Amino acid sequence: MRRTLQPRGAAVVLAAVGALALAGCGGGGSGSGADGKDRSASPTKGGTAAPTVQLPRLNGQKVQLVAVWTGPEQAAFTKVLDEFEKRTGAEVSYVPTQDAMLNYIGTKIAGGAPPDVAMLQQVGALHQAVERKWAKPAGPGAKEQLAKNYSKGWQELGAVGGTPYGVYFKAANKSLIWYNTAVFEAAGVSEPKDWKGFLAAAETVSASGVTPVSIGGADGWTLTDWFENVYLSQAGTEKYDQLAQHKIKWTDPSVKQALTTLAGLFGKPELIAGGADGALQTEFPASVTQTFTGGDRAKAAMVFEGDFVAINIAQTKARLGTDAKVFPFPAVGAKAPVVTGGDVAVALTDKPAAQALLTFLASPDAARIRAAEGGFVSPNKSLDPGVYPNDVQRDIAEALIAAGDTFRFDMSDQMPQSFGGTPGKGEWKALQDFLKNPKDVAGTQARLEADAAKAFKD
Repeated sequence: MRRTLQPRGAAVVLAAVGALALAGCGGGGSGSGADGKDRSASPTKGGTAAPTVQLPRLNGQKVQLVAVWTGPEQAAFTKVLDEFEKRTGAEVSYVPTQDAMLNYIGTKIAGGAPPDVAMLQQVGALHQAVERKWAKPAGPGAKEQLAKNYSKGWQELGAVGGTPYGVYFKAANKSLIWYNTAVFEAAGVSEPKDWKGFLAAAETVSASGVTPVSIGGADGWTLTDWFENVYLSQAGTEKYDQLAQHKIKWTDPSVKQALTTLAGLFGKPELIAGGADGALQTEFPASVTQTFTGGDRAKAAMVFEGDFVAINIAQTKARLGTDAKVFPFPAVGAKAPVVTGGDVAVALTDKPAAQALLTFLASPDAARIRAAEGGFVSPNKSLDPGVYPNDVQRDIAEALIAAGDTFRFDMSDQMPQSFGGTPGKGEWKALQDFLKNPKDVAGTQARLEADAAKAFKD
């Protein structure tokens, strides 16, 4: 399980979320949002609005798309593909894979049968696909939709060397703290705005008899997300970019500062459900469900992760927007962090149907159909937010758009996979060890730097 998707994915967050009072949102599918706007009469629900993009007729042409989505996510995305078929006459086959995407594509290309379009989960994977001459540049239609519907930051993420290649269809907001309202109310605490307030709220909740923070430490990627949010807010965007590209070392004082800040939480096992040992045995889904099971006697009061947490909350009896609410990751430095990830569609063949599908995926028409199904956030700024099925998700999406270009993409997803994306190795393992021994800041930095240097050299 990883970030953007169920079961896998990646990560964009909020710069302006503080003003949106996300936690006050209701959980219904219509009515007023946190800003008081009445969206119940939105004309775009369920994809009923008039088309905004013209597509060519492609009668009989076949196009294959590969992605990692299965189950409900696959079913929801299939509705997007059905609409594309209806408008163009093309035939789309969807192939789900649980293999590493580049490995899968490489095998298919070697066998002479590459998919026409692939959904990639990492910035690095997009760059590698271009470097290996697998990816095709976006055509005129896709580029037109990108220019109309996406901020400069999202356009740049889908480009390599200034040439547009990819269309970010799905995004993930990874700077959110989800909380059990019954526990908060029983403890008499409110949503904190900064890191100091967050720790103070955790201490108060702990004194009330409930462990405040649930951490899915068995999945190392959750710990990279903790670090990235703290680091971005504290060190700033310039340092974040430098560290992501290994232009500064992990022994840099800014890394020491961030790890020391994290140690303020990790170093107090009474604030973590199960302590460090328990957290390291807790997988991400369980870290969510144990927070929202048992009312005010739940095993934890808060859990940190992206908008996809809502999918796991749905597995409990907690009602989103009532029993389960959300607030932005607290500001550690001057500003709250804005961390994101996403799934980018890339054409791998020169078929006209592949480029037409990219054009459609970059349009608000495609985003509208998928958003109405839930469990999805779009970076498409032309999408009417009224299509989202509940106010919590709607306001998260609006805040993502409001962030403009001030977000930063998930750092570990920008790094070599051997360092930033492999269980039991690199950053994942180093931060798991740090959770167990948060006093060893210097040792953790040294290990991170050694592993990063080797990965970037390789």
